[in-house]
Amino acid sequence: MSRADTFRALHHRRAPGDPLVLPGPWDAASARACVEAGFPALATPSAGVAASLGYEDGETPADEMFAAVARIVRAVDVPVSADLEGGYGLAPRELVERLLETGAVGCNLEDSADGVLKDPHEHAAWLAEVRAAAGDRLFVNARVDTFVRGVTDPDQAVLRARLYVAAGADCVYPIGAPADVLPLLRAGIEGPVNVFARLDGEGPSPTALGELGATRVTFGPGLQRRAVRALRDIAAGLAK
Repeated sequence: MSRADTFRALHHRRAPGDPLVLPGPWDAASARACVEAGFPALATPSAGVAASLGYEDGETPADEMFAAVARIVRAVDVPVSADLEGGYGLAPRELVERLLETGAVGCNLEDSADGVLKDPHEHAAWLAEVRAAAGDRLFVNARVDTFVRGVTDPDQAVLRARLYVAAGADCVYPIGAPADVLPLLRAGIEGPVNVFARLDGEGPSPTALGELGATRVTFGPGLQRRAVRALRDIAAGLAK
């Protein structure tokens, strides 16, 4: 079984309340720490990687993002999925080949750009080209940005999700979806659903999110930001 197949299998036949929990390493050292903690796979956050490289989220040059992903992949022996934002303007085949060169087995791809939602049908057609180029070599997680762009109607998220699944997405990610609408999303979406979890105790736990319908749970740049806060506290103590 290929590493991509291993990663894909982790998303299926999961019991309610037992979602796949994927921490978000931002460099090789954090990736190793996550694997040592026992996680079977990893999912890089674009914002966390950007911060580690000195960029704002969304401003990392493609070459630097691919290089960062490659370093993370080389550092661990578990499958790694990479957040590739909107694809950096690359044609689907080039995007796929460049990601495969890093050794990653999956990717997140957003359906908005510059704060504006893309046409869902055009985006679905683009995702279909990504799937055609990737075959079964990559696990494609299609991010649905309706909630973070101010569209609160769950039906709009379901519509986009269905189009993306039909285009070949392995999983959909309605980022920012309120916990109370997750059962509606779960009922309307075929296949795995990725849900964002907070690390500050303000939202449901991964187990609770699984019970509400999440297949997999990710944390965005949450781990990286918490690590920076801890480092800031340590540094402040040393500076006294």
